[in-house]
Amino acid sequence: MDGHAGGATPLNDPKKEPAALRSLLGRTNRDWWPNQLTMDILHQQGKSGDPMGDGFNYPEAFKTLDLAAVKRDLTALMTDSQPWWPADYGHYGPFFIRMAWHSAGTYRTGDGRGGAGAGQQRFAPLNSWPDNGNLDKARRLLWPIKQKYGAKLSWADLMILAGNVAIESMGGPVFGFGGGRADVWEPEKDVYWGTEENWVGDEANQTRIRPDDGAALEAPLAAIQMGLIYVNPEGPGGVPEALQSARD
Repeated sequence: MDGHAGGATPLNDPKKEPAALRSLLGRTNRDWWPNQLTMDILHQQGKSGDPMGDGFNYPEAFKTLDLAAVKRDLTALMTDSQPWWPADYGHYGPFFIRMAWHSAGTYRTGDGRGGAGAGQQRFAPLNSWPDNGNLDKARRLLWPIKQKYGAKLSWADLMILAGNVAIESMGGPVFGFGGGRADVWEPEKDVYWGTEENWVGDEANQTRIRPDDGAALEAPLAAIQMGLIYVNPEGPGGVPEALQSARD
């Protein structure tokens, strides 16, 4: 096309250091003045960009939903194995439980933010975390149900309800359900994810807790590496050391 076919591009040029790839447009004001006060967080999720339109009240819309019908549809889905992503042992229950758990797993007790309240698992960086691998398929399995009930059922509510129904359909305890979680429609801009350049799984990423040099987990972070909702199930830094895992 322009002489780059099969060769280096701005994204894969081996001569460029990772820092040089942060912006394909070159350096930005953020690079030159990293300590500048970020003001755009004040108008994130602005009403002018709301795809639901001005005046839409999700909690009121949820009240008109036939919740029993939604649960019946979800129960049927649990054993409706799809060839493009077959259910393990014929049941999607554990898959949806993991999705719901990881949706809720970003909740912060410090200020009550994060968690399952806004459907953020659909957006970066959560949708690309190694810990959330393949959960895009779980949401794709739910897509026909989301289409059926439309604006009356948010993604935030649907993901948690799917986890509840999964437990119930496998003989677990029956849970009540408190709906009304309104979806956001773009990634949050005011979340502090830590200072790592690389995520868990990349050999350059290191655990945030390094007992050998006395390092402690930086407040208010809770997961020990970027890309996890809790500790690394493979062990600190991917090394299966039981004692170090207990310390984490």
